Amino acid sequence: MEGASITVFVIVQKIYYPLLCVMGIPANLFTLYMICFRKCGMSNTAIVYLSCLAIVDTFYLLWVILIDLTLTFWMRQPFWHSHPWCGILGFLQYGALYSSSWIVVVFTIERYLVLRSTATKQHFSQPWVTKLTCIAIVLVSHVVSVPMAWINVVTPVDFTVNGENVTLPRCRYREKTYSTVLVWIATFLSIVIPIVLVIIFNSLISYHLCRASNLFTKEERRVMHGKSTRGMLRRTILLLGTVSVTFVVLSLPRFVTYSILRTQYNNESFNRNDYSIPINVAGDLANMLQNLNSTTNFLLYCMVSRCFRRELVRVVTCNSKARELGSVLTHTTMKVFSVVNHKTSSNPGIVVLINLKQME
Repeated sequence: MEGASITVFVIVQKIYYPLLCVMGIPANLFTLYMICFRKCGMSNTAIVYLSCLAIVDTFYLLWVILIDLTLTFWMRQPFWHSHPWCGILGFLQYGALYSSSWIVVVFTIERYLVLRSTATKQHFSQPWVTKLTCIAIVLVSHVVSVPMAWINVVTPVDFTVNGENVTLPRCRYREKTYSTVLVWIATFLSIVIPIVLVIIFNSLISYHLCRASNLFTKEERRVMHGKSTRGMLRRTILLLGTVSVTFVVLSLPRFVTYSILRTQYNNESFNRNDYSIPINVAGDLANMLQNLNSTTNFLLYCMVSRCFRRELVRVVTCNSKARELGSVLTHTTMKVFSVVNHKTSSNPGIVVLINLKQME
């Protein structure tokens, strides 16, 4: 019975990872087309961040899901079990992972700074600033990933194939102290710190929106939104909470299982491929969740826009009618108004609003 369960789990992974590639890569590329070439009501900075996120997530799917995991389950001897591909693949994988995580973090921080200050918005709303930021994130991520090329080493391993003993080169984890230290650092940089920052700044955004809603009277909110501000506020906070919770739930198990594997089972005699050991099953399930996060986080950020969904329907139904940008912005869920000018009346408890500036 136990052997059958192990076989089923292996089969599930053999189907799961190719399915992620088949669904994730086209989804990222299609959404990239949507936000770049269709009017989805997104700001220029959001378009740059989300486009960059789609690109690095696509490369993550290629390096990790397709070339590494899919080939591992479907081929006896993938090409990267040789020098120098063993080290190069590790460098590319961590570079894409860092890039994806920190683009999400920086985009979240940028959204908070834009809500906090009009002057900050004027600086960060320039597309060239956002493009340089994304380029810097990707470059720094890959520079930091250079040491990861040496955490694995190609070693000969004996196998039994059709009753015959054969020796094949395998790309294996290098059992050295510096390898373990590097992977611990990578785990914190790609999982722990991004999780903490995303939760903190999404919480600050929600708090800021709650306070901002109290600046306007009921009549002013009706003019600005044409609908209940409280309802819009609840949806915005719900969306931000969904993004944070999804990011945590799909990423945190990887950190927990890795911590257990590298503390309780960190020895050469431990067989990581033995699925009769519960921690190996838990570790692979955590990997599956983390890889799912890298496949879907781009859509999570894009699908918060009602205009994106409407434009998606138009594309699917071959309706090429373009939507007016003003109408698009009117119904954007993440729309926020900033007070450009205001004056204080004789009553210190009353603020008179002179000019409202629409912010996305």
